[in-house]
Order: sequence, then C-alpha cells, then structure tokens
Amino acid sequence: MAATAAVGSLPVALFAHAQGSDRIKVGLVGCGGRGTGAAMDCLRADEGVVIHALGDIFQDRLEASRNGLREEFKDRADVPPERCFIGFDAYKRVIDSGVDLVLLCTPPAFRPLHFLYAVEAGKHVFMEKPVAVCPEGVRMMLRGDEIVRQKRLGVVAGTQYRHHPGYIETVRRIHDGQIGEIRAMYAYYNAASPGVKPRQPDWSEMVYQLRNWLFYTWLAGDQPVEQFVHNIDVMMWVMGGPPKSAIAVGGRQVRTAPEYGDVYDHFAIEYEYPNGARVLAMCRQWDNTAFRVSNTVVGSEGEAVLEQFTRFYVRGKERWEPGSQWPNPYVLEHRNLIQSIRKGEPLNETRQIAESTLAAIMGRMAAYTGKVVTWEQALNSRLNLVERTFNLTYDTPAYHDPVPVPGKTPLI
Repeated sequence: MAATAAVGSLPVALFAHAQGSDRIKVGLVGCGGRGTGAAMDCLRADEGVVIHALGDIFQDRLEASRNGLREEFKDRADVPPERCFIGFDAYKRVIDSGVDLVLLCTPPAFRPLHFLYAVEAGKHVFMEKPVAVCPEGVRMMLRGDEIVRQKRLGVVAGTQYRHHPGYIETVRRIHDGQIGEIRAMYAYYNAASPGVKPRQPDWSEMVYQLRNWLFYTWLAGDQPVEQFVHNIDVMMWVMGGPPKSAIAVGGRQVRTAPEYGDVYDHFAIEYEYPNGARVLAMCRQWDNTAFRVSNTVVGSEGEAVLEQFTRFYVRGKERWEPGSQWPNPYVLEHRNLIQSIRKGEPLNETRQIAESTLAAIMGRMAAYTGKVVTWEQALNSRLNLVERTFNLTYDTPAYHDPVPVPGKTPLI
C-alpha cells in the first residue's frame, strides 16, 4: 500500500506548486533550431507547460530562441534574463534553476554529460537523438538508465517514429506475424546535405566547429549516428534487439572540401542478425539527388513498408493500407512523456535509444575501418570522444581529425 501511494503521489510531488496549479517548469539546453522546435512542441503538448530557463553556448542563438518562443507563446515562454544562461556550464545552471523537466538538445557529443547530471538531480528528461557519438558515451547513458529506474524518472528520446500511430500499428502487425518470419529489411535515409556556415573573422576553430557541428564526428557522430539513427531505431524495434555484426562501405564523393570537416557523405551498411536475417542500411547527403527515407520489411509471407510519417502498408496474411493523415509525432512524444509522469507511470526510453545509437556507431565504425564489427566489439570499444567535451574553452586548439581511411583507420 505504501508503494502504491508513493507512485500515485509522484506527479503531485514533481509538478504541483504552492498555488495548487499543475504547471510544469521546463528548461531548454541547446537553443538551436531543433531545440527551439522541441520547446515549441512541448508547449503545444500540454497547457501546463511553461519555459522556465534557457541555456546555450552562444548568446545569439539563445536570444533568437527566446524571442521566437515568447512571440508565439507569450507568457508561457517569457524567460527573464536571470534564467538565461550562456557557456559550457549553462546546462548545470538550467537544471539547477528549479525545473521539473529538461529538454537536452545540444549536439550529441554533450548528451551523456548533460543526461547524467540531469537524472542525478532527479529531473525528467526529453533528449534529442542520438544520445552519444562513441561507445563510452553509450555506456554513460546506460549507467544513467540505472539512475532513471531507481528514481522512477520519465525519459523520452526524439525518435518520433516510436510515437507515430502509423509506425506503431505497422510494427504491431509485423510482430503479430502478418508477413511471416522476417527474412530481410531495407532502411534508407537518402537526403540533401546541410549547409556550411561560413567562417567569420572573430571565430576560433572551436567556435567554427561548434557552429558547423554536423560535419565533425566528435560532435555529431556522422550521418549514420546523427540522422540515420531514426531508421536504425526502427530496425531495432522490428527485429526486437541488436544485430550480431555489421560490415559497411562509405566515403566522401561529393563533399570533399575542407569545410566539410572529417565526415563521410555516403554509407551502406549490412547488419546481420543471429537468425540469419540481414538489414541493408543506406544513407547519404547529396544535393540534387533522389530523396528516400523509409524502412521495408520482407517476410516469408509478405512485406511491410514504413515511409517517413505518411505511407504505410502491410501486405501478407492480411492487407492493411491506412490513409496518410496522422497527428504530429513531434508533439505526441512530449504529450506521451508528460501524461506518463502525471499518471505516475513514467516512460523510460533510455536503454532503447542508447542501443539504437550504438548500432549506428557500430555501422560507422565498420565503414571507417573496413572491418566487420560485432555488437560486443562496439559495446566494449575503447573509442572515447566524450573526453573532448570536458573543460572546453574558445581558446582550445583545433581538432584536426583526419578523414577516416578504410584499411588504415584502426578499429579501437
């Protein structure tokens, strides 16, 4: 009985205030486009949400976010200057400012550090994907998962497909056996390239890389990790767990200039599962080329297609082809998190997104090295890029990582 009462009182203890309201104080860490979008989605998800604090490395990004939020949501996003924090330690000051829920939306290199600090402080978390750029970061996330479970915190990741009714129903039908035994899967994220922000005269190398973080593996993880993790996460969801091994190819064919950092512009990864099923995963970022973001699942008795937000079908023992009108999954993920906390049954997606992130890292490692990489090798790898996120200042010397060369780049 005591345990039941404690669970039932959880939302009140976390979200109720002296005036008896159900207001939820939210802090945003990382005020770029995705962070500001996540804050807006959170505000749309629940009328009780208010933005309480903002934090970023750069003043101009914070001010743009603050102005945009205040313009659309007025009093619910009117953050006073004393709760706007700048610098590499801004995340601590946001988390310590009295928030109930924190949105972690910086470049993913910082996610493990910020997540551990947040959950150790007992805060609920929404965090953007991916959640690490290296195996050490993944292991930090898994340690954080233990804290989340002990403290009964709510954690949701920015993998919107997990909250999209079309994806949920399609995967349910696959798991119910409507296409028979899964034999293969095809995953694609073929898209255009993000743009480069031109170097300014007053920028240090560190500032330049932070402004162009998508092009640096230590900050973003490269495309399989930063972007393709969405579809790799669907692979993990459908297959019910991690692959046995990965082999891959990749390189720089279009984005070859120095301003594109050290990342590749295309990858093709084959994941092998213990039952012999294989997943071909292809991603690239080339302008003026065909766009495709989808997953196709081939079974012994049919196939299923999950295409980004709009097109779904199952053609097997039963035929299911719904329409294309769906609620906004970017809002649903926040609504589901908040409602789960209010009910005293907080969602916890930490382990699933940590494992999907590791599968993406595993594919990148296979492409960079030209080696077959097993799940155990990836999980236990000594590759540690998290150290670079400690004690950074604008005067830190440039990180001149060479572009990986398969057959020469070592598997660490």
